[in-house]
Amino acid sequence: MIYLLDASVLITAHTTYYPIDRVPEFWDWLQHQARLGKIKVPQEIFEEIKDGPEEEGRDLLFDWITSEEVKNDLLLAEEADPVLVAQVVNDGYANNLSDSEIEQIGRDPFLISYALSDRHNRCVVTTEVSKPSKQRQNKHIPDVCQGFGLTCINTFSLSRELNFSTAWRAAP
Repeated sequence: MIYLLDASVLITAHTTYYPIDRVPEFWDWLQHQARLGKIKVPQEIFEEIKDGPEEEGRDLLFDWITSEEVKNDLLLAEEADPVLVAQVVNDGYANNLSDSEIEQIGRDPFLISYALSDRHNRCVVTTEVSKPSKQRQNKHIPDVCQGFGLTCINTFSLSRELNFSTAWRAAP
């Protein structure tokens, strides 16, 4: 299984519960899992993180994700399939979105399309929670994934599934 990370996973982890400078074990573990091929970030999502808004502490996340070693380990070595991206937009959100609605969706369809390209071996990881009442450009990633029969989990489920611990290096 390859876990495809949404930008929210890294941004929220750093700004909320696993700051890079306070819980470096989490970030080392993420990179280790990426090196093993278990965790990846698509290029479009990488760019979203890298080019994200200026916020307190963002410089540490920026430095981490743009370091050559982390970037090489973390980036998914694939290009998006435009047919799948269009399918995600049309069937997952709505088939008649305006330009402003598409802009509001952002890069989420890319993330979902990478999971759709190998649905049985890929899982989307996001901090977004299901809100089935949301429609069109306001749909949340878990609900779009569910519509396609894709697995979607949050950061804490990822940590459990891949057995994160601050002592992960010492684990057998």
